[in-house]
Amino acid sequence: MAADDPVTVLSEDESWSLLGSASLGRFVIVTDGRAEIFPVNFVTQRRTLLFRTAPGTKLYRAIMSDQVAFEADGYTDVEGWSVIVHGRAHLLTATAEVLDAEEAPLRSWPATVKPHYVRLIAMEVSGRRFRFGPEPRQ
Repeated sequence: MAADDPVTVLSEDESWSLLGSASLGRFVIVTDGRAEIFPVNFVTQRRTLLFRTAPGTKLYRAIMSDQVAFEADGYTDVEGWSVIVHGRAHLLTATAEVLDAEEAPLRSWPATVKPHYVRLIAMEVSGRRFRFGPEPRQ
């Protein structure tokens, strides 16, 4: 892409780096043709995404879905970025998995009990960086 192009496709490494700098994203599940979107705070851990949740719709649909998606973004005064991850969600149940997840700097934001860890295993990662500026003349 040209240096003055306002949209840049990010490499997988750049995408993971930006995901590592974020803490809020949107977890997406499609059920019966309808997208369900859940905001979650998360961390990255060895090129996976990790979040906590309570029993309920989000947890049930996460582990029952063949594929899920996740999106996070960020911005400054001059640019923004967006990264999308497609993959599978895995409920951590084995003691070693849970202990590993507990080493991550992940804390629940709201004052609620969220005893379950979910790890999103990425199958595809794509990202874009957007340089802000005036709309070009036609």
